[in-house]
Amino acid sequence: MNLSQSISPAWAPHLARAIPTVFVVDDDISVREALEVLVRISGWQPETFASAQEFLSRPRRSSPSCLVCDVTLPGLNGLDLQQLVADRHEMPIIFISGYGDVPTTVRAMKAGAIEFLMKPFGDELLLSAIRQAIERSNTALRQAAKIRVLRDRYAWLTRREREVLALVVAGQMNKQIAGDLGISEITVKAHRARMMTKMKADSLADLVRIAAALGIAPIAYL
Repeated sequence: MNLSQSISPAWAPHLARAIPTVFVVDDDISVREALEVLVRISGWQPETFASAQEFLSRPRRSSPSCLVCDVTLPGLNGLDLQQLVADRHEMPIIFISGYGDVPTTVRAMKAGAIEFLMKPFGDELLLSAIRQAIERSNTALRQAAKIRVLRDRYAWLTRREREVLALVVAGQMNKQIAGDLGISEITVKAHRARMMTKMKADSLADLVRIAAALGIAPIAYL
C-alpha cells in the first residue's frame, strides 16, 4: 500500500467542490478589470488588488488558488511579495510585467514562479499558465491534507510507541529494539502492533514512507 492509499480521502469532496480563486495584483485598474472578466468567464473566482499590501491584508485561506501579480507595484513590488508568501505552496505565482528584464525573470522563476509573461500577452497564454498553477495548487493542498491526517495519527501514539516507530524505520529487529529500550521482546511486539494499527501502516515499507512524509528521522541507541 502506498502513502496516498493509506490516507482517508475525506478531504477530497471539499477540494472537488471548491471553485479555484485567481488573485490579481496590479496597480493598473484597466488590467485588473480586464483580468477579472477573463478569469470569471473562464470559470474561476477572481479577486483583485491594487497593491501588495492590500493583498497581504486579506486573510489566508486553504483553497485552490493562484496569484497573477505585476512585478512593478507601488510600495512592495512583486518580487518582495513573492518572498513574503513563499510558504503558501497552495498559491503558485504567475508574474506579468511591461518592463521585465532577464535578471528579474530569472529571480522570479528561481523563487518558484510558474510563468513570467510580458505585457501585452494573449488571453490563452495566461489561461494556460493559470490552469497549470491551479493544478499545482490542488496537488499541494492534497499533499498537505495527507500530512495533516498522518500528524493526527502520530499524535495518538504514546512516547514508547514513537520510540519503537523510530527504531523500526531505522531497520532494527524486535530483539534489538528490546535491548535498546530495556524492555522484553514481547512488549516490543505489543507496542509495534499498536503503533502500526494507529498509523494504519500495512507493512514496514508503508511505515517507512509515512515516517519520511512526517520528517521522522530514524534513531539509534549506543
